Amino acid sequence: MALRILVAEDEFVTAYDLCDTFEEAGYEVEGPHAGISSAMLACQKEKPDLAILDIELADGLSYELAQKLIDENVPVILHSERSECDAIAARFPRATALAKPCPPATLLDAVGRVLATA
Repeated sequence: MALRILVAEDEFVTAYDLCDTFEEAGYEVEGPHAGISSAMLACQKEKPDLAILDIELADGLSYELAQKLIDENVPVILHSERSECDAIAARFPRATALAKPCPPATLLDAVGRVLATA
């Protein structure tokens, strides 16, 4: 059974690029979710194996969702603007922060590393 990755991203093109990248790599993808509420609902229905979260979603910041997943031992990759990465890494030391734009190979490497240590 394929590992399940939740994608929460409100930028349409980026969201579908992320989903395509992970599906082509053999992962099961939940999403994309443009908002926190739909991403949280998806997590309540079935806990993902890993989550890729944009910090700023259509209906607010994803900090609460990120912390909830981290507390449930779900690996989280926070995918946001380069200028925010240091602050995000300091706030969420158990998560991985990646700056946008992030090449697909870098994303897949990060997912592989995070899942290998989970």
